Amino acid sequence: MTTVAAYAAPAAKAPLERTTIERRDVREHDVLIDIQYAGICHSDIHQAREGWGEAIFPMVPGHEIAGVVTEVGSAVTKFKVGDRVGVGCMVDSCRECESCKAGEEQYCERGQVGTYNAVGYNGEVTYGGYSQKIVVDEAFTVRIPDGLSLDVAAPLLCAGITTYSPLKRFGAGPGKKVAVVGLGGLGHMAVKIAHALGAEVTVLSQSLRKKDDGLKLGADHYHATSDPATFTELAGRFDLIVSTVSAPLDFGAYLSLLKANGTLANVGAPEEPISLNLFSLIGGGKNLAGSMIGGIAETQEMLDFCAEHGIGAEIELIEASQINEAYERVLASDVRYRFVIDTATI
Repeated sequence: MTTVAAYAAPAAKAPLERTTIERRDVREHDVLIDIQYAGICHSDIHQAREGWGEAIFPMVPGHEIAGVVTEVGSAVTKFKVGDRVGVGCMVDSCRECESCKAGEEQYCERGQVGTYNAVGYNGEVTYGGYSQKIVVDEAFTVRIPDGLSLDVAAPLLCAGITTYSPLKRFGAGPGKKVAVVGLGGLGHMAVKIAHALGAEVTVLSQSLRKKDDGLKLGADHYHATSDPATFTELAGRFDLIVSTVSAPLDFGAYLSLLKANGTLANVGAPEEPISLNLFSLIGGGKNLAGSMIGGIAETQEMLDFCAEHGIGAEIELIEASQINEAYERVLASDVRYRFVIDTATI
């Protein structure tokens, strides 16, 4: 076991504080990663504050991890010491079920093992990226291409793949009209990726406050959802809407913006249930879909795509001592567009 410095929430809703945790010894298929950057995802806050249900404490959040391999196990074939790598939202799955064999480990029938706030198949609690080192099976580690700097690549391990996966799955590309609901950590990546895929991109945000940013990121249009005229003007406009917000929406209103057979894909995860009049779906043969991150192969595909198109996250780099302040600023929508922790400051 190796003792490493980390930032942890000692209890639900408690401020995060500096501590130490134990990392397992490197096993034959493991890589030891010197973490250099860790993104702050809204889901970190949901879990540290038990917004999604009972959680495990102390909790070391962080599933947007970028760093460098410093040791490899005896049977490792994918990586060598010095490689630039990333770790996303999961660190294990059964690898035998239909979903795993299809490359969709995130939907593992036994249950994928989260990078933090989870218990591995061996009974060990997982601790995430707000730490200086992590040991991960090579099968759940991805390569960060040389064209991406590690700080802007870190948020791609969640925000990037969470938006890339539904955009690809539902056919975002030339000739398609795509709307992105919300311009935050996820939304700004959805805009960049949808634009790079060749779609016509519209941002639907509460206000026009971030309009200039949205257009610079690649949006063709920008509308305020607080204006009722938006829903009249854009009725029946879109092939695909990707909702990235974690607040409950009037899904009927957003479904009205879809063309016949269009899809509203939800990647935001509100803490409250929603209600829906099913005639919103039936009329027009529309689809309401969910999507959760992506498999390991698709995550690598996304990283390669982002490197090819020069896409990284828009980040604000912070020191570890600023994590609690950053959490409050995320909740206040006061970040453009992803906080990333310089883990050398832990």
